[in-house]
Amino acid sequence: MILAVFRLGGEEVEVIIKEGNLFFRDLSTGSMTTIEGLRLNKSGVIKQFPDLDNNESWKKEAIERFKIHINKMKKEKDKINYIREELEMHGYEPLFMQRAGFRPERFT
Repeated sequence: MILAVFRLGGEEVEVIIKEGNLFFRDLSTGSMTTIEGLRLNKSGVIKQFPDLDNNESWKKEAIERFKIHINKMKKEKDKINYIREELEMHGYEPLFMQRAGFRPERFT
């Protein structure tokens, strides 16, 4: 298991990768969700996938593409680094990550 904490403004989000599953937790409310429960910005999705511009099910298709891409990665460390890069592009500040059984460490 690996977890990472990111901040956007006053909001902190925890990303958890456990046994190949990906979860997101809002630390202010404690609510946890999968990728399906996240609010996605259509303009951000269109920037990443321009072909979804006129697609009515753009959110569903973007989530499926994300799942396929993330599942291609075998190591949890690779997955968390990919998520870090994606979140940084949207203004999130990476604070730290922690692997199971180890102390938290700052992103490098």
